Amino acid sequence: MTNPSGTESKAVKLAIIYYSTYGTNHAMANEAAGAARAAGAEVRVLKAQETAPQAVIDTQDAWKAQQERSADVAVASPDDLEWANAILISSPTRFGGAASQIRAFIDTLGGLWGTGKLADKTFSAMTSAQNPNGGQETTLQTLYITAMHWGAILVPPGYTDPVIFASGGNPYGASVSATGEGLSNADKASIRHQARRQVEVTAKLQ
Repeated sequence: MTNPSGTESKAVKLAIIYYSTYGTNHAMANEAAGAARAAGAEVRVLKAQETAPQAVIDTQDAWKAQQERSADVAVASPDDLEWANAILISSPTRFGGAASQIRAFIDTLGGLWGTGKLADKTFSAMTSAQNPNGGQETTLQTLYITAMHWGAILVPPGYTDPVIFASGGNPYGASVSATGEGLSNADKASIRHQARRQVEVTAKLQ
């Protein structure tokens, strides 16, 4: 990757952190990763550590199946965010906020935040809920507020492409209605645009 002056620019290193109970946010993370890699970024797709008791997971076939599908995905650590210069979080919405597993991971980042190591990295967020009005906007807003405490540079998609309107019109981030039918083409287009935009903005800042 080169800048207009012809000198080598610093590579975009994107950490995509997700939590997924049934698979929606896992699929969103993978869609974003594909677009980011196509745009020239080095990408790590990482899952937040599960905090629910295994005995509870074992009572729900769909939850247990997703756990098995993602068994080979590395668990996110603070080291991954120190490595990255771009951070994208994808979380289910739980009562208008991020899933507890994502919040638990964020709570491990005090050492990085306290020493300024999360400052000046770009940050974007995506979410899903069972229905369009299930608190998706407040989930994204509170994740952005967290990143503001770090001194991160927010990169929401805004209304920068028609695909945002086609997928529901949320300028804060890709927001998927999790119906059990997988991501729609409009969802995928919105996710890809958001990931590409973050890579492009991050590259300009390097």
